[in-house]
Amino acid sequence: MNNYLIIESEEDLINKVKKVLSDFSDFKCIGCAYDYLDPVNFILKNMPDLIFLNLDTTLGDPFDLVKEVNQYLKKDCEFIAISSSKDKTYEAIKYGFFDYLLNPVSELDIRKAALKFEKKHPIRINKTICLKSYKDYQYLNTDEVLFLKADNNATDFYMSSGKIISAYKTLKTFEAVLPNNFLRIHKSYIVNKNYVNRVNYGTLNCTLKKYLKNIPFSKTYLKNVEFMINTLSRSSVLGIS
Repeated sequence: MNNYLIIESEEDLINKVKKVLSDFSDFKCIGCAYDYLDPVNFILKNMPDLIFLNLDTTLGDPFDLVKEVNQYLKKDCEFIAISSSKDKTYEAIKYGFFDYLLNPVSELDIRKAALKFEKKHPIRINKTICLKSYKDYQYLNTDEVLFLKADNNATDFYMSSGKIISAYKTLKTFEAVLPNNFLRIHKSYIVNKNYVNRVNYGTLNCTLKKYLKNIPFSKTYLKNVEFMINTLSRSSVLGIS
């Protein structure tokens, strides 16, 4: 997951960046900052992978900010400049900015920058998860996991082979470490969206390949369900009758 921060004062532009990047499964907004002191502290605390920085509205010298935080940031963290003119292009290049967007920034500009970032920094997906119980270590291939179901303070992994494997940790623990194709759709369920073949809003449930029973989803997690539908729809042919 690529965490990004927006240092910008215009609410419309902030919302535009968020809207475009919501189409990408590997970008997560961790906050917006509006002045000089707060962004420095926030950046050093959260260590974002990508920072959108408005060079015109940042209090103080924006390049001083970049110089200061670069001493502590990860080497692959990138800055994208936003400005109403090209006057600061040379300095942006000098300080190693990844991209330079001119106001008014279009959705296409943001999308191109995001795709270019993805190309330079491909996500390395760990498809193995370790279930540890005392001195017993069991390794699962996440591609073979259909869904996870909460069972009090334990979690059951339902595998494509039909096997059920129990782990003595909560569902929330696994939610934080699973790949992006796993989505929480209910307080008791996390599904592997790659196995989903039907979503029914009328009955609030979905069906999975290789599993005969329905999996419920709740209104609390509708955003995750809608995101799942959108990403699956983009990779399929839509038939309308």
